[in-house]
Amino acid sequence: MNHRWIAWRKERKGKMSFLNLEGKTALVTGGAQGIGEAVVRSLCEAGAVVAVIDRNPQKLNDFVARLKSAGCKAEAFPADVSDREAVDTVIEGIERNLGPIEILVNVAGVLHMGWIAELSDEAWEKTFTVNTTGVFYISRAVSRYMVSRGHGSIVTVGSNAAKVPRIAMAAYASSKAAAAMFTKCLGLELARHNIRCNIVSPGSTNTPMQWSLWNDADGAAAVIDGSQEAFKTGIPLKKLADPSDIAAAVLFLVSDKAGHITMHDICVDGGATLGV
Repeated sequence: MNHRWIAWRKERKGKMSFLNLEGKTALVTGGAQGIGEAVVRSLCEAGAVVAVIDRNPQKLNDFVARLKSAGCKAEAFPADVSDREAVDTVIEGIERNLGPIEILVNVAGVLHMGWIAELSDEAWEKTFTVNTTGVFYISRAVSRYMVSRGHGSIVTVGSNAAKVPRIAMAAYASSKAAAAMFTKCLGLELARHNIRCNIVSPGSTNTPMQWSLWNDADGAAAVIDGSQEAFKTGIPLKKLADPSDIAAAVLFLVSDKAGHITMHDICVDGGATLGV
């Protein structure tokens, strides 16, 4: 493990103490890569104890092992969020063996591209099973414990695609829109129990999911410039988001600094949706 990175992590942890996340148990789904990985790292740096769920056991275990070698408090929990029984079992195990879950961050998601006339039933169903039903399964299981304790914070990482129509992204955009509205409804129901529920909606971000959409080395430039043919605006800030940009918004929302914010949707997309 790079000693400079360890020293940097300790310094950053000190700077992030104002968030008051030290010792809190957090759960992150889809935490082994991309935005999920950045969220896990940021929570660890802030002193949280992090349970990491991902459906790729090898990648998950390797990542958590690296975190532990750097002094982070994290545990791996391989699971598919679209499997209700697996979700209920894992949540029970985390509560019993790691600690009471005070923070939940729903990041796990899949992307299936395709024009509607050509989109398969399987692609549509898989997209909603993970992106929407998975959020429901995890949030329901965790919120039951949070309600019994009278506090908690839930953040769903959605997408700015939920706010505007996208060509060849009907399944993804629709599933993310559904997950966002579900999270707001959840926040309304849980407000009486002092549980806050918010959404962070990223735009184009430097992650494997984003890279999979590119046809060549000019993919980033094309996204930044936008496409009139595809009715897609570019990015006013002239850059893609870094996963840490999304993680920063998540950390704010789960922290005490956002103690009076619930049912809110923060769009982190460099202005791509023009404030919609």
